[in-house]
Amino acid sequence: MRVVESINGALHNLMETNPLLVVLGEDILDPYGGAFKVTKGLSSAFQDRVWTTPISEGGIVGMAAGLALKGRPVIVELMFGDFIALAADQIINHAAKFRWMYNDQVEVPVIIRAPMGGRRGYGPTHSQSLEKHFCGVPGLTVLATHEFANPGALLHRAFNARSPHLIIENKVMYARPVLGPAALPHQLDPDVVIVTYGGCVEHAVAAANLLADEDEILVTVVAVEQLSPFPYEDIRAQVGSCTRVVAVEEGSPGWGFGSECARALIGRVTHFKTLAGPDHPIPSSREWENDLLPGVSDIQAACIDVFSGRIELS
Repeated sequence: MRVVESINGALHNLMETNPLLVVLGEDILDPYGGAFKVTKGLSSAFQDRVWTTPISEGGIVGMAAGLALKGRPVIVELMFGDFIALAADQIINHAAKFRWMYNDQVEVPVIIRAPMGGRRGYGPTHSQSLEKHFCGVPGLTVLATHEFANPGALLHRAFNARSPHLIIENKVMYARPVLGPAALPHQLDPDVVIVTYGGCVEHAVAAANLLADEDEILVTVVAVEQLSPFPYEDIRAQVGSCTRVVAVEEGSPGWGFGSECARALIGRVTHFKTLAGPDHPIPSSREWENDLLPGVSDIQAACIDVFSGRIELS
């Protein structure tokens, strides 16, 4: 099963078992089935509850929040996660706050699915990773799927919470097979721990395997699914007693995932390095884009640096 099929299957299951659930998004009706084909078959099976929308991310999320307040759970598909900025006010100042503003008398069961990330050559406005701008928002849970877990199960988890959720789905990952957690490198006494999420997980796994084969460095990969609220205690537990850590993310450097990993591990590690995307917009050249985003060789080199003691904190 591929990632896209896992999410699609979960959507079908949720629609079958929850007759009030509505799915909203641009171009999600059959035969197109969404830009990444995640909603394929939904509108044929549930004609009255899969609604295609105008091109207005703010309007889509605002409508979703209103429906949720009236008791109808909603799953929103944004065509590209880059456009989530257009819905920021509806997410941050409305959906995430309503439950608190109304003294816990209402629920806001809204899930926003957002294809994020680069490596497909889509350029500066279609290859971004903007999730850090929504992490730390009270009342909003931010999740990130990857192929070493069950993406469909993550969608079920978000739905059962009956609260505003943003799910980050890496664009490249849709075609990947679901491998499960057993495929993640895990050592009882690792030399280095890589902490990462989303689309960077597969690169971290490949780097870990190369490090074992070529450099005799044992690496554990911690693949994080919940970005916000940040799981500090869980990260500490998974890193354990290892004092050499590399944090990897695809978004721009600073004020993001790597920073929170450092915050979680300060005083516990002696050698720590972060890898991130560029501190400028993603270029339109696919080759240049791939060079700028952290890849297998970058992660391998960073792990060698922290293992050798050349990097203490960067």
